[in-house]
Amino acid sequence: MWADTETDIDFLNYSEIAEMVAEMIDDDTLLPLSLGIFGGWGIGKSSTLNLVESLLNERAEEYLIVRFDAWFYQGFDDARAALMSVIVKALAEAAPEELKKKASGLIKRVNKARFLGLLVEGGAAALGFPTFGAAGRLVEAGGKAFDDGLDEEDRKEAGEDAEKFADKAGKLLDPAKAPTEEITAFRTEFGEVLAGLDRKLVVFIDNLDRCLPKNSIQTLEAIRLFMFMPNTAFVVAADEDMIRHAVSEHFKDPGDRLVTDYLDKLIQVPVNVPRPGVLEIRAYLTMLIATRSGCGKDKVAALLTFLIDDLRHSWKDGDGYDVDKVMDLLGSSDGDLRNQIELGLRMAPMLAQSAKVNGNPRIVKRMMNVVRMRASVAKRRSMNLDEAVIAKLALFERCTDVKATQTLQHEVLTAVSGKPELFAKAEAAQTEAALRTILPETLKPHLTVLRDWFGLEPKLSGIDLRPAVYLSRETVPMRLRGTSLSPAAFKAIESLMATSTMSSVSAHEAAAGIDPSEAAAAMDEMIAEMRKNSDWAKVRNDLRGGIILARAWPDAAARLNLYIASLAQRPKWLQALIKNEDWVEES
Repeated sequence: MWADTETDIDFLNYSEIAEMVAEMIDDDTLLPLSLGIFGGWGIGKSSTLNLVESLLNERAEEYLIVRFDAWFYQGFDDARAALMSVIVKALAEAAPEELKKKASGLIKRVNKARFLGLLVEGGAAALGFPTFGAAGRLVEAGGKAFDDGLDEEDRKEAGEDAEKFADKAGKLLDPAKAPTEEITAFRTEFGEVLAGLDRKLVVFIDNLDRCLPKNSIQTLEAIRLFMFMPNTAFVVAADEDMIRHAVSEHFKDPGDRLVTDYLDKLIQVPVNVPRPGVLEIRAYLTMLIATRSGCGKDKVAALLTFLIDDLRHSWKDGDGYDVDKVMDLLGSSDGDLRNQIELGLRMAPMLAQSAKVNGNPRIVKRMMNVVRMRASVAKRRSMNLDEAVIAKLALFERCTDVKATQTLQHEVLTAVSGKPELFAKAEAAQTEAALRTILPETLKPHLTVLRDWFGLEPKLSGIDLRPAVYLSRETVPMRLRGTSLSPAAFKAIESLMATSTMSSVSAHEAAAGIDPSEAAAAMDEMIAEMRKNSDWAKVRNDLRGGIILARAWPDAAARLNLYIASLAQRPKWLQALIKNEDWVEES
């Protein structure tokens, strides 16, 4: 198994991007700098941040690095004050003794803003400055009181409001100060402390695209406060489309040009994390397998060096990947390990090119974890099932959809000895047109993917795939065992198993639509699924559906009654459900 988290080890040649970012941060002529690491979910933005940080840490004495996870602070605080607080606290901790007092003053300023911001939401965003909820209204009011453009009555009212608010807040801020003065004072003190450190401030902001639009915008506004200050660099990792959506939502659909301008003004240098191609996914799979091979850290590190070097030179030297070379670097002759690596080699094109995976490293890792989990279950249950077969079926599930997966499993479960004729015919098809005539309708939308999938080793015709279907039972709502039930009965059972209320129209229609000759067998299938779930703490959808089916057909009711009678205990919710059912016989 592999952890589903970011890493500071480069499996995908993202170190080239990290090196470019680090070089820009290191260039004094480019500072102050705001830089965006853009890419979709799971593509490797956080890992790229880690790689940049590792490079900067090689000269740690030159940088003050601050990490800010925007998602962590969502819902707990004003996002602007949270970012400012994290930055100034890091500055205070790093400040020399002679600057400690001034650095502590910065913390107090942010705490004042945070306190006021938690009282009432509002602000003076129209002024173009970050304002902190009620604190913004306070300084706004104070500024108006001294504005020559107001008449005497307006000035008096605004000033009194500001004084009252300041008194309630413990007179934390001077109501006579305009917003510009508060901002200027903060920036001046911050700049003095930073200059005294003689280090570059680098702030990494991650998971901004996971936040609600309001929090995303507040964090971006806080960045504006620090922009154009000497020796600072902000590196924001986010899905660019999600941030543009947040801007559009927050400012109530301001128009495409304004949305684009807003982000472009904040992010001076956009860097897009590229989608991995076939070679990158092949290297990624190889490294995932190698890290769990037990071959030793030194050998795995040597393999990583070889793979990254191969990726960097593939544009001019061609493809230098070789399984023999990989095994030699790992110092292993293990046949199972070789088979896993070769399987990854064959799977890489589909994982890189399938629209459902699109070369996304996180999806690839999750799929590999699914394979390992199923292989572990197969071993514990003495299933004679090759891991390559498990991986191939997992790839099918990932690259198609639920309907296609259900069809595939139905073919297996209704075939003699779990060996569908469809597989033999599809694997023998020479052209895409020939394959189309063979496939059921639910598989035809995935014709291009399946053309490659059926040709992928190992071939599945002649293999009993029932154990593999059992292992994949979590991928669709349920797995039916019967071979005599009609497709209509299968569909009805699936609807009944998901019954959320006893008045469900769809559940009653599904029960009534089952052929009377199949009612008992359908209930048997439902009971088989019910037995797999041992949680009786709350009302269960499958029991609701079973009761509805029992009401419709006496044969089904008799089967459900026997099952309920066999239960060691009946929870109160179940007793309430069957209290007035005439088919229930007391045990």
